[in-house]
Amino acid sequence: MRDAKVPYFHVDAFTARALSGNQAAVMMLEAWPDDATLQAIGAENMFAETAFLVPDHTGAADFELRWFTPAVEVPMCGHATLASGHVVLGQDPMRGRVTFATLKAGILEVARDGDRYVLSLPVVPTAPGSFDAAVPMLGAPVPDEVWQCEGYNLFVYASAHDVLALAPDFKALLQYGDAQFIATAPGAGHASGADIVSRVFVPGGGIDEDAATGSAHAALTPMWAHKLGRTAFAAHQASTRGADFACRLEGDRVLLGGDCVTVVEGLFRLP
Repeated sequence: MRDAKVPYFHVDAFTARALSGNQAAVMMLEAWPDDATLQAIGAENMFAETAFLVPDHTGAADFELRWFTPAVEVPMCGHATLASGHVVLGQDPMRGRVTFATLKAGILEVARDGDRYVLSLPVVPTAPGSFDAAVPMLGAPVPDEVWQCEGYNLFVYASAHDVLALAPDFKALLQYGDAQFIATAPGAGHASGADIVSRVFVPGGGIDEDAATGSAHAALTPMWAHKLGRTAFAAHQASTRGADFACRLEGDRVLLGGDCVTVVEGLFRLP
């Protein structure tokens, strides 16, 4: 594959407007290069994630899919999966859905939903816990609750204003590796009109503040479904770029509706 030219797409995900939502690079390969090359390309692209697709010849799914930040490979990435679905489905207007086989997140699916897409992710179940050491690293104010599972830490605040006011100490949070620190609150009073808002910090994964995080909403959706007493609601990720999610809990799956916009399309020269 050395010196090969492969299709390359720069997609803004979970947004209907270019230059907002979260950026993902989507690269369509015929076979896997070595992991060092994949990581180097992730660092070269400098997006939250680069998604690599290879045709799946086992019959388990349409494509194999892996995701790399500029620093690490991640076990699950929602926005780059939505972007990958947007690219594949955009090449075939008659196609209704596409499936992806992943190393740690199982089979993921992106399907058409009118003019937008819906992404199916496995539920990330969290439970009430504590993380007193990390609370001051997120900055004032103090959260009302903390919900946790391995790799995910949800800090529940009283208001959207509290979430927006956070000024994390990213260098201090580095000690916890690539764990997600997810600040969230009811959306009442926020300009987005969403039911809930969030911000997501992953400095150990090479992303101080993520613009739109599908995997975080796989944890936020079951927690907020419990709190709100309903299985469907609107969410807004209050990053600088901003992102919007239609969240729905269906059994052990989280369905995330969203839009995508292709910003750049071209060829990438593999080293």
